[in-house]
Amino acid sequence: MPAFSRSEIVAALSHALDLTEGQVEGHAGRTCVLGMRLAEDLGVAPADRAALYYAVLLKDSGCSSSAARMSQIFGADDLALKRAGKLVDWTRPSAALRYVAGSLVEAGGLLNARHTLRVALEFARDEVVVDARCERGAQIVAQLGFPPSAADTVRCLDEHWDGKGRPRRLSGEEIPPLARIACLSQTAEVFVTSLGRDAARRMVRKRRGRWFSPEVADAFLAIPDADPIWEHLAEAHDPGVVARMEPDPEHEEAHDGHLDRIAEAFAQVIDAKSSYTFNHSTAVAEYAVAIGRALGEDDAGLLALRRAGLLHDIGKLGVSSAILDKAGRLTDEEFAQVRMHARFTEEILGRISLLAEIAPAAASHHERIDGGGYHRGLRGDAIPQGGRILAVADVFDALTADRPYRAGMPIADALAIMRSDRGTAFWPPALDALCDIAHGLPPRGEPAGASPIPRTAAA
Repeated sequence: MPAFSRSEIVAALSHALDLTEGQVEGHAGRTCVLGMRLAEDLGVAPADRAALYYAVLLKDSGCSSSAARMSQIFGADDLALKRAGKLVDWTRPSAALRYVAGSLVEAGGLLNARHTLRVALEFARDEVVVDARCERGAQIVAQLGFPPSAADTVRCLDEHWDGKGRPRRLSGEEIPPLARIACLSQTAEVFVTSLGRDAARRMVRKRRGRWFSPEVADAFLAIPDADPIWEHLAEAHDPGVVARMEPDPEHEEAHDGHLDRIAEAFAQVIDAKSSYTFNHSTAVAEYAVAIGRALGEDDAGLLALRRAGLLHDIGKLGVSSAILDKAGRLTDEEFAQVRMHARFTEEILGRISLLAEIAPAAASHHERIDGGGYHRGLRGDAIPQGGRILAVADVFDALTADRPYRAGMPIADALAIMRSDRGTAFWPPALDALCDIAHGLPPRGEPAGASPIPRTAAA
């Protein structure tokens, strides 16, 4: 594979992170536009602007880890909770209580003073919701090989100038300079998009010296109405526009191995969405590669299978954890939402030139040979072969993996269940290959096969 632009991949995948935050598509891109403008106005060096660029696009990569917990605390849709929460001044107890009360009412929950206060305190003290997402996001940014300043920016994204932010209660000059820009940029973007730029300016004035560095706040407030940036914000829903903004393009050229590291990192983001899917995407990728190898796939085919397996559930970032983790039977409306994740997967991957080839297979992992699957209701050979293989790998992992509510099923029992759907749900060659190799597969989470094509040949 020739060299490619990391900015293209990251800008496009940032749309998946917008989904998990319940934000209007392009939130990270618009935040990036604002951040780049403020960094330029403040005289930030090009190398540091590049670190800020990737930090802002990946700022929400740890947020999926808080989704299930938020749904549990409030008994509500985490996407709606996060969307509304972006407009709240958390340093004002009255505003925080209004948010909690409104969220409980929206969820149809019991509303009284004691219950509201209990939920508010639980939410405020919960380290998974408030703190862990910052650290997890920083780890992912570091894992992708971006400079330490990019990881520090994500880690300190929610620190406030007055020391009342999280996770470390840093204040003033203790907050990394890039994080000061990112903090204002992400909040201002939400207000501009939701309420208009005049509302965003009022918010920045009120939070100047509390949430925001006075210097950064003044730089934002100095941008006039006639400035072209407001039009640029409207264009930032297009990942291509954001990709071309990379401030130091000579240093962002990437190769095959970088693409695999990005896919691996996003697999972690995907699986963190639910406590029921720990390491699921990696396991599906490994099983798919093992099945593909047994069917005689060449290295290029195995590489495509691995990437499709790692990213097949990326669309789940757009489905509420309240539905994904629901203990009881789903309603028809809820199941319709679950079915949307396959379509979201195809849309997200399809807009990335280097991943568009695997998008149809990745999005076909719930199709059935008899045409009774989703999201397109494809039948037989109309289902991409990679999708037919992924369908087998996906169900096999779902049956044999341990879950919080049950132990994993023995391999023999799982295969017996799957054989009953041979030729109806599952493509016979893929299922037969799995049956032949299943008992020789390594423990879940270890590379399948002596020649670990799990990664690219070049990586």
